[in-house]
Amino acid sequence: VMRRNPFGMDICCRKGSRSPLQELYNPTQVSLSNTAILHQIRRDQVTDTCRASSVSSRKRRVLTPNDLKHLVVDEDHEMIYCYVPKVACTNWKRVMMVLTGRGKYSDPMEIPANEAHVSSNLKTLNQYSIPEINHRLKNYMKFLFVREPFERLVSAYRNKFTQKYNTSFHKRYGTKIVRRQRKNATQEALRKGDDVKFEEFVAYLIDPHTQREEPFNEHWQTVYSLCHPCHIHYDLIGKYETLEEDSNYILQLAGVGNYLKFPTYAKSTRTTDEMTTEFFQNISSEHQTQLYEVYKLDFLMFNYSVPSYLKLE
Repeated sequence: VMRRNPFGMDICCRKGSRSPLQELYNPTQVSLSNTAILHQIRRDQVTDTCRASSVSSRKRRVLTPNDLKHLVVDEDHEMIYCYVPKVACTNWKRVMMVLTGRGKYSDPMEIPANEAHVSSNLKTLNQYSIPEINHRLKNYMKFLFVREPFERLVSAYRNKFTQKYNTSFHKRYGTKIVRRQRKNATQEALRKGDDVKFEEFVAYLIDPHTQREEPFNEHWQTVYSLCHPCHIHYDLIGKYETLEEDSNYILQLAGVGNYLKFPTYAKSTRTTDEMTTEFFQNISSEHQTQLYEVYKLDFLMFNYSVPSYLKLE
């Protein structure tokens, strides 16, 4: 099926041309080969961390379909994107909708944010048979985007617990956190759960009870647990700090870089390093140390140094 998009370019079905995977590992353009070296370094870092933490040498866990629900598949361009909430995932889902929409969408920013999160709008890897899954993992270019773990955590907290409209989060998690972490909580706080303090959120995350009870919500789950980088070999690891360059590099590899650019707009409410520092001011060094342990693999794997504001024990 050839559909034309409004740019007059054929988005769909690039058969016959080189796949993103070929273009990444054997670049035909010099401009792409310099960037390829940077991504090789990032890949090596992940491999080394997996080896050092002996994650891969322990009885190798077989991934289940449930482990693959964050991997979005683009058949036409032979790419797989593992989405990590709070790391530009809304915009990347919008871009994936343009890439897989066969001309239905042309401008990512015209897609409403809530539309990007409707699961039926994108196909995920867990919807395929085992042989199909294996074929795609082997032949498609796999990528994900990461962010400094505590900045991502503060971003998730601000979004889910300080915005009045997130009542479902307040009900599901806020009430539980207040009940467990707040002495003498008022009846209203126990009912609404809409005034969770960051210190209470941290205490909830490091509470062994929480870990046993159920997996973390995807907004604060580790990248390691969402995307399984020790079991799935990612060809590209984009970073939030270099979001625009990394995203447009991926679109170039996919052969769509001429007419599809990653949407960039500076969000005035974006969580910054300074903001994160402030949030951690009131967290005891004991809790900081325990929290760092929870996210340690993400720090090591994606080469983020221990934040200077931390007072680790």
